[in-house]
This record gives sequence, structure tokens and C-alpha cells, in this order.
Amino acid sequence: MRQPHAESHLIDRIGWLRAAVLGANDGLVSTASLIVGVAASAAATGEILVAGTAGLVAGAMSMAAGEYVSVSSQSDTERADLSRERRELEQDPAAEREELAAIYVGRGIDRELALKVADQLMAKDALGAHARDELGISEFTTARPIQAALTSAATFSAGAAMPLLVAAVSPENLVVYFVSAASLVFLAVLGALGAKAGGAPVLRATARVAFWGALAMAVTAGIGHLVGKAV
Repeated sequence: MRQPHAESHLIDRIGWLRAAVLGANDGLVSTASLIVGVAASAAATGEILVAGTAGLVAGAMSMAAGEYVSVSSQSDTERADLSRERRELEQDPAAEREELAAIYVGRGIDRELALKVADQLMAKDALGAHARDELGISEFTTARPIQAALTSAATFSAGAAMPLLVAAVSPENLVVYFVSAASLVFLAVLGALGAKAGGAPVLRATARVAFWGALAMAVTAGIGHLVGKAV
């Protein structure tokens, strides 16, 4: 008898991976851009570090709160849908059976077999079957607000700390160049790691994050330079 081959899928990482990549990328880009913009205005190193630190703390708290509120809304919607589905199963199980079978027929299964599959799945876990196949809710994609909030805050802080450390050790007149160059390297590494963890094309992800990071820093550097001259 042929043994089933082992498979390794990455969909179970989607919840924390999305929050981690978003948090680290946002922390790196926003803080690096802030530092570059302030440095371009001819600010002193102390002022640059104060601005960068404030950006790190404020950004981490904002990311945590934003992720928690956003994912909590998703979680509330999921719970409402599951509650509605539970009532429908109690009130009219025959109609729910037909509905589930129709989903399988739409995927290419013969109607008679689809009804048998629906019967067997509903006998084991009716709500779970409808949640997965009708609503698209599974254990891998279900919303986890606290996990998303903590992940985003931690990764934002980690991403923001990198350009801040570079700014702290750079010569005052070269902060813009040192932070910009180092941040592009960090962004490329972050893009590659995120792509590797998610099983996506590495080159495309690396180019994408590096491009948008470079654009953000260029814009803030230009604005900082203009404001510095005006002041």
C-alpha cells in the first residue's frame, strides 16, 4: 500500500505573518523616513534621536491599537455569522443540508455524492462544515486580535529600532545617507525573509519593499530639506 506523502503548507502562518511583515515594514519605513526628513532639515543628532524615538513609541502603540480594532471587527463579524449559521442549522437542517450539498455540486461533485458528503460532514460537525465551506472560516484564517496586536507592536518596534540605531552611530552630517542606505538594505532583507516565510517569490517581494521604502525616504528628505531652508 502506498504511503501518503508528507506535505508542508504555509497557510497556517497567514495570521501572524501578515501582521509581522506589515509591522516591521511600517516601523522601518516610517521611522527611517522620519529620521531622514528631520536630518535633512539640518537638525542636530539629539533632535533626530528624539524624533525617531517618539516615532517608534507612537507608531508601535498605533499599530497595536489599529490591528486590535481591525481584527476585532473581523472577529465580531465571524462570531455573528457563526451564530446566525447555528440558528439556521437548528431551525431548518434540511435546507442547510441542501445548501452545503449545492456548494459541493458547484465544485464538480455529483449531486448524489454531494448529498452523502454533506450528510457525513454534518453528522460529525455541522457548524464546522458550514463555517469552512459556506462562510470560509477555518482554524487557519480565523481572526486573533490579541495575537495581531502584539505581533504588530513588537515587529514595528524591531523595524523602527534599526534606522534609529544607525542614526545614533552616524556622523551628524551624514545621517541622511547612512540611514537611507542601511534602511534599504534592511528593507531588502525584510522583504526576502517575509517572502521566504510565506513561500512567495523572493526577488519580487524584495524589490517591492525596497522601492516603496526608497520613495518614502526620498519624499520626506525633500520636504525636510525645504522646511529646513524655510525655517
